[in-house]
Amino acid sequence: MNDETDWYGPDAATFGDRLAGAREAAGMSQSQIARRLGVKKATIAAWENDLSEPRANRLSMMAGMVNVSIVWLLTGEGEGMDAPLDADDTNLDLAGAVAELRAIRGEMRASSERAARLEKKLRLMLEPAK
Repeated sequence: MNDETDWYGPDAATFGDRLAGAREAAGMSQSQIARRLGVKKATIAAWENDLSEPRANRLSMMAGMVNVSIVWLLTGEGEGMDAPLDADDTNLDLAGAVAELRAIRGEMRASSERAARLEKKLRLMLEPAK
């Protein structure tokens, strides 16, 4: 499944990099995988940061959960996952999200101004006549 760039290969990534990538591709948070493995979230974080490594039984369970082979997790070779999306594809999605965020912010500003005008009207209506 690896492409020519060997994104997750032994020269480009560590065990922790491959674990984090496979976990994210499987749509799981550190907390979720920790709960399913019966370990603490800090343990998963340590594995992903290459501060420690799992025992064989946990490694086997984890590989099954994220749908990659044990060998791929350890070495980057064998049945693993594809490289992440091309940065250009991500930038297109990011530009669209930024544009949508700006539009929402503009709508919120207009709504805020309307709410302030209404609040001022209500205050004037509630003020006792002098």
